[in-house]
Amino acid sequence: MNWFFIALISSFFSAFAAIAQKKVLFNRSPLEFSFLLAIVNLVFSLPFFFAVDYTTINSSNMSILFAKSLIGVAAFLCVMTALKNLQISNALPLLALTPGFVAIFAFFLLGESLKATEIIGLLSLITGTYILESKNLGEILFPLRVFFRSKYHRYVLAALLLFTASSIMDKMLLVKMNLSPISLTAFQHLFFAFIFTAVYISFKKNREKILPNFKKKDILWIVLISLLTIGYRYTQVVSISLASVALTLAVKRTSVLWATIIGGKIFKDSNLLKKIIAVSFILLGAILILRD
Repeated sequence: MNWFFIALISSFFSAFAAIAQKKVLFNRSPLEFSFLLAIVNLVFSLPFFFAVDYTTINSSNMSILFAKSLIGVAAFLCVMTALKNLQISNALPLLALTPGFVAIFAFFLLGESLKATEIIGLLSLITGTYILESKNLGEILFPLRVFFRSKYHRYVLAALLLFTASSIMDKMLLVKMNLSPISLTAFQHLFFAFIFTAVYISFKKNREKILPNFKKKDILWIVLISLLTIGYRYTQVVSISLASVALTLAVKRTSVLWATIIGGKIFKDSNLLKKIIAVSFILLGAILILRD
């Protein structure tokens, strides 16, 4: 299958996962939710281990994957914290800056280059983000001040930088260290479960009651989120193995359009029309990137 369609599938899975996450996070802490989700993700990832080519597994790629998983855990917690405290149509679109960051770092670290139309596309992604955070035309050059004004926007900025590093490490593992998408997905979820468990236990105040008290309805939502999460993570690494990191993430980040429109309606977000226009610039950026 073409990398573009794989990345697009990843974007759909990611959008619906974010909407479901927002619903569960209304009544749960980000760490509590992330811990249980990591455990369920590992359970659903077990079949991947039967398809792993263990001859390609070595201490080098596992060490880098573990380091990448540490970064991924930090990034996921940042996103969940922002998603719990910000409107979904404010939190998610900011992550669309990831392709721009990845393009710059991938150029210096991996030697990947972008065509002129692809650069314009990335600028369109950034323009959409600026419109999203600007209250009026006079402020359009100064939207980044929101990161200094709101601590939850700073969580998004931290996640943005962490996801950039994580995505570049994905490319390194898949292309330069010959780790297959199946192997990466399987062991990443194993490491995620281990790290989230360690972090959760460390911050748990009541050590006698380790497992969080979730209702049956919450568990069903987490199972759904887990299936969507594994789906978007696996399709993302497959797409990255077939195309550049920046291009894959540019398409994958169109998930913010679906999440903004659908999630914004569900959760009754404010200024939804302006946010849809802003996110449309993000989608336009993906189209420009794919033009050649």
